[in-house]
Amino acid sequence: MATVRVFNHHVHTSFYWLVLADMLLFILSLYAGTYIHCMIEADQTNFYTLLPLIPGRALTFSVSTTVCLFAMGLYEPRMREGRAGVLLRSLGGFVVASVIVYSVFIFLPDAELWGEVLVYAVLVAFITNLVTRLTFSNVTDLEQFKNRVLVYGSGAAASTISSSMRRKSDRQGFTIVGFVRVEGEEPKVINERIINLRQPLAAYAQQIEIDQIVVALDNQRDQAPTDEFFKCRLQGVKVLNLVNFFEREAGKILVDFATPGWMTLTEDLRSNVSTSVTKRAFDIFASLGLLGATWPLMLATTIAIWLEDGFQSPIFFSQERIGLGGKAFKVIKFRSMRVDAEGDGKARWATKNDSRITRVGAFIRRTRIDELPQIFNVLSGEMSFIGPRPERPEFVQQLAEQIPYYNSRHAVKPGITGWAQLCYPYGASEEDARQKLQFDLYYVKNQSLFLDLMVALSTVEVVVFGKGAR
Repeated sequence: MATVRVFNHHVHTSFYWLVLADMLLFILSLYAGTYIHCMIEADQTNFYTLLPLIPGRALTFSVSTTVCLFAMGLYEPRMREGRAGVLLRSLGGFVVASVIVYSVFIFLPDAELWGEVLVYAVLVAFITNLVTRLTFSNVTDLEQFKNRVLVYGSGAAASTISSSMRRKSDRQGFTIVGFVRVEGEEPKVINERIINLRQPLAAYAQQIEIDQIVVALDNQRDQAPTDEFFKCRLQGVKVLNLVNFFEREAGKILVDFATPGWMTLTEDLRSNVSTSVTKRAFDIFASLGLLGATWPLMLATTIAIWLEDGFQSPIFFSQERIGLGGKAFKVIKFRSMRVDAEGDGKARWATKNDSRITRVGAFIRRTRIDELPQIFNVLSGEMSFIGPRPERPEFVQQLAEQIPYYNSRHAVKPGITGWAQLCYPYGASEEDARQKLQFDLYYVKNQSLFLDLMVALSTVEVVVFGKGAR
């Protein structure tokens, strides 16, 4: 199973079809719920009377349920939950969806009738969804439904695949047939099959039915058999370089293997007026919506900080960060550390079980409540709702000297949440910053309203399950 591009974002084909199948299933569930209700009431003729009223309600139910399940992380290809975790997330998604849909139904005629129909529809949808998801999981695990990938190379570059994609969930849509040993390279791949070719690459690829070849050479210019790659492409085999493979399958750009030419010439690093206007409109709409939904929580947080530290203590914490184009601005957050957390003036990353964090601070950091005042940074135009995490000038200078393309993340506004925050836990070291940069560059390259919506929905899962907080 390959990936498809939906508004620049790479989506696994299997999950693309799963979303469509679920939406159809949920539509049919409301029809089934209506029919069950009429059967219980012994009034089958009423079902035909209600038929013209079902489509709009069924679509509302379908879209709401799909969005809630997405927010619970149930359409995430690299989800590592077992069956118990899937069941818990499904229950949560259906409960929230039911509340949303019923809130819509009460404003429509015959609210009591459609409320009863909704109960039956949810039961049908929940049971059939679990069966569908179990079937989907079993089918996508079958090798015949996965792309057969051959990696050309077995050195340091190729070992990035074996070390970064070890888990079954990391190889959701493909299976690696093996790593081709290339003359002049010292094999670095561990626990994988290394192939010593004794025939032309194109003939071998055709013989064992390869779908994709990933070129992962330590010295590509001297070692790449371009003629053989061309023959493979003529046979219908896709040939990708290592950077493009990770972009499609892992949603990140490998900074250590992305050449200056690749970064400069890639066609997707672009922005236009319509994109900027759309993104700004989304930022304002999303921020006002979040402010309207969370102002009671923000008020409660203010009171909690005062109760712990006294009414004379500051509620907010303002700190200089680097934004769009490398320009500095003041980010606003709820104060989660002691007032004297950096009394010596030295910048420090937050660490696990950091002694500087207050009791209230530990809770609001874990639940991401401390980030909420950044809504005002978004409304003022200094930040976006979605984007890379804004970093401190001291760290930016240090990291830019050590990590290739680090300043490229400043090509877009920083965000309250972002692709890197979803895909990688809180970073507190140079290596963490390097890993997160790879996801930030993917966002910079593939940013779109669709990706922003996906990140915004997925952030719900991060907040609910407390992922990556520190």
